[in-house]
Amino acid sequence: MTKVGIVGATAYTSLELIKILLRHPESEISYLGTRRMAGTKISEIFPVLTKIFEMPCSPLGEGKVPGDVDLVFMALPPTVSMQFVPQFLDAGIKVVDLSADYRFAEKSVYERWYKVKHTDPSHLKAAVYGLPELFRDKIETASLVANPGCYPTAAILGLAPLIKRDLIDTDDIIIDAKSGISGSGRTPTEATHYCERNENLEAYNVGVHRHTPEIESIVSLMGNSDPFVYFTPHLIPMIRGLLCSIYVQLKKEISNEEIRDLFNNLYGGEPFVRLSRDGTFPKTKDVTNTNMCEIAVKVVGKRVLIFSSIDNLMKGASGQAVQNMNIMCGHNETMGLI
Repeated sequence: MTKVGIVGATAYTSLELIKILLRHPESEISYLGTRRMAGTKISEIFPVLTKIFEMPCSPLGEGKVPGDVDLVFMALPPTVSMQFVPQFLDAGIKVVDLSADYRFAEKSVYERWYKVKHTDPSHLKAAVYGLPELFRDKIETASLVANPGCYPTAAILGLAPLIKRDLIDTDDIIIDAKSGISGSGRTPTEATHYCERNENLEAYNVGVHRHTPEIESIVSLMGNSDPFVYFTPHLIPMIRGLLCSIYVQLKKEISNEEIRDLFNNLYGGEPFVRLSRDGTFPKTKDVTNTNMCEIAVKVVGKRVLIFSSIDNLMKGASGQAVQNMNIMCGHNETMGLI
């Protein structure tokens, strides 16, 4: 039995983690840490948990590490998570971090995009990027896993089969992505106000979104190249769901059948990646509340069009985090997720 803690227990991702872990036969939630609302029952924060799970939250602070925990999920915002991760690692507790604080091997990249000094550079090199389909072997022995962002998860899974075979120009990757509002987090802002979001679609952070360097760094790692990604995210007026439309330039002529074979060869044995039936394309409703990534590919002229869909709160966050926990702790990878 793996005793689990959730740090930052009031986040949307934390609610998803709790739902998954309550049905996980080999895990037990033994700690909920919050920066605010200590002493409050989690069911008061999330009424859906009333009479289901009513553990009180514990105060989170420097040196406050629970004694009966094997692994913690860090559901804190970027720039905050790295303030607390070291004390858990130093106590021998494994960490799956859902923020961006450990996704980059080079702290200079993080500091350039997040505009803050990284306070825990000593753990950056030890952190493993938590995309199981590509880095499973490293995750198995990791103490610190950097859970990928939602957009990078969908984008990288869509690109990986082509990059691994060096079939596309990596300096011309176009990603048009759309996500539900929950991807913006639980803290309310004017931009996420109902009157602003309902019946509205807009691009945001064009050319400056922080998931851009994350995608580029993993593409570079897979293909030993210096990629350039044109990434444009959009907010759509629904709660959850994410769809990436990806356009890449082929280096040589290749058929639809050959492309599908490449994807089937890489993902055929993967429990949480599936290829759409030929001639059909992913829909967000088909992956909602699952840890699945659905992908479709189509050759059009000299380009390959890739469509990749996930639930941003599941495969894009909490579901993938539990998938990583399962690998780290020696459980069946699908446990609690199917």
